[in-house]
Amino acid sequence: MQGKRLQDMRVGDTASFSKTVSESDVYGFAGITGDFNPVHIDAVAAEKSMFQRRIAHGMLCAGFISTVLGTQLPGPGTIYLSQSLRFKKPVYIGDTVTAEVEVIELMEEKNRVRLATRCRNQDAEVVAEGESILMPRTE
Repeated sequence: MQGKRLQDMRVGDTASFSKTVSESDVYGFAGITGDFNPVHIDAVAAEKSMFQRRIAHGMLCAGFISTVLGTQLPGPGTIYLSQSLRFKKPVYIGDTVTAEVEVIELMEEKNRVRLATRCRNQDAEVVAEGESILMPRTE
């Protein structure tokens, strides 16, 4: 399995990945990262929060974006250099999140590609958005 090289991509190319966020995803992410913020793992505390129920970690969405970048566009062999991200809406347990990426600039002189990145929920609402810069494979 090989990813795309810079010359294989065009501005406007897109790819996506969808996943329904489960309770075990949230607990697993908390265990891996050590982020046990009660708004993620404690239903009673989360009910008292502005969200009124548990939410997924925002960085879980970043992981979904990474999935698209590392497996599809540009894909295997890609080096992830940077990511900006703004969290727009909460992701709740049971939401289906679709991570989408779109090539917005090809930087041939440095073998870099800039992509718009966003995550939407099942209602097509943007829950996170930003940009990434990657170095695609060269061979």
